[in-house]
Amino acid sequence: MPVNKRSKYRGSRTCGGGTHKNRRGAGNRGGRGRAGQRDHRFSHFYLKGEIANGKHGFINKTSVPVSALDIGEIDQMAEALLREGLATREGDLIALDVAELGIDKVLGGGRVTHKMSISAREFSERARAKIEEMGGQTTTA
Repeated sequence: MPVNKRSKYRGSRTCGGGTHKNRRGAGNRGGRGRAGQRDHRFSHFYLKGEIANGKHGFINKTSVPVSALDIGEIDQMAEALLREGLATREGDLIALDVAELGIDKVLGGGRVTHKMSISAREFSERARAKIEEMGGQTTTA
């Protein structure tokens, strides 16, 4: 006759778990918390999408993100910016405020082929030199 497991172990000290030391401590359950997520509990955390194999780098809590763009890219976009009305032509100069494009800083990468008057929050030294070398102007807003 089948016996109810609960009542079967009533009065037993270990409820079928062997000696009283066998089910003691966190080692019995493979560690506490997220222990073993890369090892013996890998599949559980993988299925939940909670895999994090160690720490990488750091995040500076006081950093301020700066959106930047190379002067060469601005130069390549100059004609398209004129067509869209984001830049204006003043004689042979192309006048542009890069803050309207969401750019904070103009960097010095690339080639400058147009004579431009650019207004930005910041310029790198190299970008300022390239613009002025071409006969353009830089204004800091």
